[in-house]
Amino acid sequence: MERNRKMLPIGPLMIEHRLIERMIRRIGKELAHMKETGRADVGFLTGAVDFIRFYADRCHHGKEEQILFRELDKKDLLPEERRRMEELVEDHIHARGKVAEVVAATARYANGDKNAIHEIIDALAVLVDFYPVHIAKEDKDFFLPVMAHFTPEEKDAMLREGIEFDASLIHEEYRAFVDGLEKN
Repeated sequence: MERNRKMLPIGPLMIEHRLIERMIRRIGKELAHMKETGRADVGFLTGAVDFIRFYADRCHHGKEEQILFRELDKKDLLPEERRRMEELVEDHIHARGKVAEVVAATARYANGDKNAIHEIIDALAVLVDFYPVHIAKEDKDFFLPVMAHFTPEEKDAMLREGIEFDASLIHEEYRAFVDGLEKN
């Protein structure tokens, strides 16, 4: 007998984790090259920051925080589940801070401050170590257990909301870009 299986709302999040892991491995390779040569590829760093800010943070963490965590916050979570959710939000804030450090140091490096390479290396090293641990916490310790708090209808609603979130994100990004250009 074949069962009609639907994707859980955490399915797309876990799929997104695989792409984030690939990018973090690529950043790790670039980090090793920077350590070896003492030089940074500003173009690569700009693209990596864009990926982390837009895809990993706004798209992926956005769905976690604005959909999954919002809905979990309405549930009677076990104390350890609530603590883990708060820890994951703190992780997201920590990652945003490290990315901001990369941005600031990369700007200084691009403007001739070759000593900024050390700050770039330090911040990237934290991110390269951070993301695999963070992803494992979500995938292995959090996502599946918390699904028990939702009805099938609630899971379907969150999945639909995640799809709508993704669909509107690119429009939001470029609307803000054009709005910014028009203000100048």
